[in-house]
Amino acid sequence: MRKIPVVTAITSGLLLLPMAHADVTQLLQNNACTACHQPAARTVGPSWQEIAQRYGDGSKSAEQLGSSIKSGSSGSWGAIPMPAQAQLSDADATSIAEWILTAPHQ
Repeated sequence: MRKIPVVTAITSGLLLLPMAHADVTQLLQNNACTACHQPAARTVGPSWQEIAQRYGDGSKSAEQLGSSIKSGSSGSWGAIPMPAQAQLSDADATSIAEWILTAPHQ
């Protein structure tokens, strides 16, 4: 009986699970996202809620939003550009984007 492939399949599947809320919150704090973004109130940048409302209809996927987070953007939300967050891995940027698009922000 070969258990290794089953264990590998199970643990590989765990890597595909969405990041836990607490982990994303820690990423947001560690990368200073919360200096410009808040759950429901616009500060320097749009709130998480505004972003989810704009893109939650599927017009931008989590991967696309994650790419925007990593490369930065300007003109989408006003005059102040969002600086690139190139220090984030693609996986972390996508996890943040998935959280923004799906979590309730209040």
